[in-house]
Amino acid sequence: MTENRSIRIANISGFYGDRAAALGEILDGPRVDYITGDYLAELTMLILGRDRLRDADLGYAKTFLRHLTPHLNTLADRGTKVVVNAGGLNPQGLAAAVQKEIENTDGRGRNLRVGWVDGDDLLARAGDLGVPNAVTANAYLGAFGIADCLTAGADIVITGRVTDASVILGPAIAEFGWQRTDFDALAGAVAAGHIIECGTQATGGNYAFFDRHPIEKLLHPGFPIAEIAADGSFVITKQPGTGGVVEVGTVTAQLLYEVTGQRYANPDVTLRLDSMSLAQDGDDRVAVTGVRGEAPPTSTKVATTTLGGFRNEIAFLLTGLDIERKAALLEAQLRAALDPAPSDLQFRLARTDHPNADTEAAASATLTAVAWDSDPNRVGRAFSSAAVELALATYPGASPMAPPGKGGPYGVYQAVYVPNADVPHRAHRPDGTVVDIAPPTVTQELPADPSQPGTPTPAQGATASVPLGALFGARSGDKGGSANIGVWAETDEAYAWLRTNLTEALLRELLPETANLPVRRYELPNLRAVNFVIEDLLGKGVAHGYRFDPQAKGLGEWLRARTVDLPTALLPAQPEETA
Repeated sequence: MTENRSIRIANISGFYGDRAAALGEILDGPRVDYITGDYLAELTMLILGRDRLRDADLGYAKTFLRHLTPHLNTLADRGTKVVVNAGGLNPQGLAAAVQKEIENTDGRGRNLRVGWVDGDDLLARAGDLGVPNAVTANAYLGAFGIADCLTAGADIVITGRVTDASVILGPAIAEFGWQRTDFDALAGAVAAGHIIECGTQATGGNYAFFDRHPIEKLLHPGFPIAEIAADGSFVITKQPGTGGVVEVGTVTAQLLYEVTGQRYANPDVTLRLDSMSLAQDGDDRVAVTGVRGEAPPTSTKVATTTLGGFRNEIAFLLTGLDIERKAALLEAQLRAALDPAPSDLQFRLARTDHPNADTEAAASATLTAVAWDSDPNRVGRAFSSAAVELALATYPGASPMAPPGKGGPYGVYQAVYVPNADVPHRAHRPDGTVVDIAPPTVTQELPADPSQPGTPTPAQGATASVPLGALFGARSGDKGGSANIGVWAETDEAYAWLRTNLTEALLRELLPETANLPVRRYELPNLRAVNFVIEDLLGKGVAHGYRFDPQAKGLGEWLRARTVDLPTALLPAQPEETA
């Protein structure tokens, strides 16, 4: 093992439902050492929990098995190993299914060996954790169980709920022999994992500055690859000839995705997000250096989901004049028609209409009624039928946008924390040996990163009233019932404006939906970024689903579309008009 070598890890899945052809696409290019996949968003755990309620043999990401099976021989021929958290709530079941496919394979794929990791499922203890009637309760495990399986000869490792970055960190630990206190190296691989865990979001997908690149280049982004060195430094790239783009901006955007303060806690290490430096290292290559790590926290996060009750919704089309009065009439009529009323009934008016529109679609808005109750009958057909029955008795031009439905259950997400020693962590080696993975011995009570309000400075020189996105990129996402927005600048001069002027107060002004919510603000100078965490914006979480954008994926783009006064000296030069 030489100190200057690196390993190539490709990630082919950012969620349960990602591109089916991804594994084959990576294998069509130059060899990678590992292929990883992240399947377990917060909402996914609830979906898998409902699967398990119907059939105890389910609870894993079934698509992974279909995507893997055709490539078993190629993986064996190339010596490429696979690590995924597709095991979900049943890693043993998925590992057994993979083993069965291996045994039915003709060729070298028959020699592949499977390991799996469990211990994360704490459902039996959910009541003691203060979450009775939970559907799922899963601790976020670290990467040392994965590393143990790989070191013991596994070619494919299946896990349940590990942190998203653990599927990338585990191979690096196995390859380089990192120990528990090699915090800087561990943090480097966690940073690499965080960047590539969401697949093509690191290669031009969901990118604020997508308009700088030809549409043809972004049609089919390739999946990202992290080339990780023994000291934890790394390069982000992709297979040559694949679509998309890897540049400092795409990597910055993903580093800001779904994070909080300067510290990004993982079970094995705490990554200092404010430590790293990014630099373009050639076409579609970004080098990341200087990553620093600290001891991991003393407790482990446990994500729980419960069935909160039942919900239903129905949307109406409102066209032309008097949109707000039409919406008020329908809301009053529907509330009067529902007896007994659901325990919670809310209305959302989306003003997508334009005055004097030249198409009917452009002249229309939508009013959505959403109902929640513990009794499915109150939000089932009785609710949607009452709405539809108003169609000929309400505002002019009334039109339901879908037939009445029966609704369904919704989930509530809650995170709790338990001491690390209270979470089992087991590696099931290919030979059947089961190894208990000890928790870290060096830990810390994480200090709270202080919220930084910013200090507005008077603009020097001429300004122009333009969208914030004319100068700054942003990425946003969900963190349980909260949301984050990371905003970054591309130059030191633009960052100087950003860090002083984009304050909590200005954010509340630009995004009125945040006006009465707790907001925390953090500065990340090495990334030229400011990150906001908006608590309670998403209510009871994604599955509760009332907001127009329930996962806050578009929140950053809304912010970028808001108009502010920016110094003209900072704005990109506009092309001169020709006569």
